[in-house]
Amino acid sequence: MLRRLHHEQPESFAFTAANQAWAEAQITKYPEGRQASAIIPLLWRAQEQEGWLTRPAIEAVANMLGMAYIRALEVATFYFMFQLQPVGSVAHIQICGTLSCMICGAEDLIGVCKDKIAAKAHQLSADGKFSWEEVECLGSCANAPMAQIGKDYYEDLTAERLAEIIDELAAGKVPVPGPQNGRYAAEPLSGLTSLTDFDSGKTQYNASVQLATDIGDTVKRIDGTEVPLLAPWQGKPAAAKKAAKPKAEPKPSANVPADETGVTKQEAQEVSKGGPAAGEGSKPAVLTEARDGKADNLKMIKGVGPKLETLLHSMGFYHFDQIAGWSAAEVAWVDENLEGFKGRVTRDNWVEQAKLLATGAETEFSKKAKKDDIYKD
Repeated sequence: MLRRLHHEQPESFAFTAANQAWAEAQITKYPEGRQASAIIPLLWRAQEQEGWLTRPAIEAVANMLGMAYIRALEVATFYFMFQLQPVGSVAHIQICGTLSCMICGAEDLIGVCKDKIAAKAHQLSADGKFSWEEVECLGSCANAPMAQIGKDYYEDLTAERLAEIIDELAAGKVPVPGPQNGRYAAEPLSGLTSLTDFDSGKTQYNASVQLATDIGDTVKRIDGTEVPLLAPWQGKPAAAKKAAKPKAEPKPSANVPADETGVTKQEAQEVSKGGPAAGEGSKPAVLTEARDGKADNLKMIKGVGPKLETLLHSMGFYHFDQIAGWSAAEVAWVDENLEGFKGRVTRDNWVEQAKLLATGAETEFSKKAKKDDIYKD
């Protein structure tokens, strides 16, 4: 099946502060140089935040992981768990249409979705609250037919009961998931023939449903407000970073260009002095523009994508030899001041890469990038 990005896309994407902290913690699970392994959880978190996976979200995740956009797009379009178009604001309903469910009435459930939501899969309802699709086996064959709504299974469904569930969701209620015909879990419809003392000591619902009802809202998407937001492999919560205070804009005494570049004297002084000082370490020497008007292709450094290259240019870094000459203190300063990419210099060892690239030599990454045409200069 051909999967394309939606024709209408938002202008931008950014994780919430809590989700950003969570995403950064995920990356630490993987060895140095293998951060791309975090692509699926980060894409999923972006989808949870927005409801569907947008192009800006895919590209933002790719930038975080130092991946070419096309690699992230390959993952997003391959896995059907990623919704590439807007979904209902209240719920997206996934009807299992595989054998067990189909012979037990899945077509009737699909009929309900067509009548109450939209005539075609992936279309929004008139009020924008619901969407639906038919999916492959969801692994609840003993309780067929069934549907997944949000993160939970609604099993042993009839067309009438699914219609009621949609109405309840539309009214702001949250129907209890699990079997809808009185079954506790997946025991025989005719009753237990073994383990007949099972009723003693059991919880109100089966384990899956009990966990779902405990949060009070089974269709709620993860949005980063969950407490605690844990990164258990680090042994501590991944606390959200506080938003940095915006730096005050410099106030030029005279808005007169100092030379033909159009840079004012005040701006040139700010660049030469390092501008408003911030962060740890010592700020490296910077340039007001690329030498001879031609910057090096910094994207040949592993970990530098288009967005990060633009950020480096805005900070006054255009050439490999600039980066190659950074001292430990200067690396610390840059790491601290790469807004949205803090720590990237050390993590990907930019200095050693830049030393090779500055001499005209190649790194393993730059060879691959040129061969695969990952980034055009």
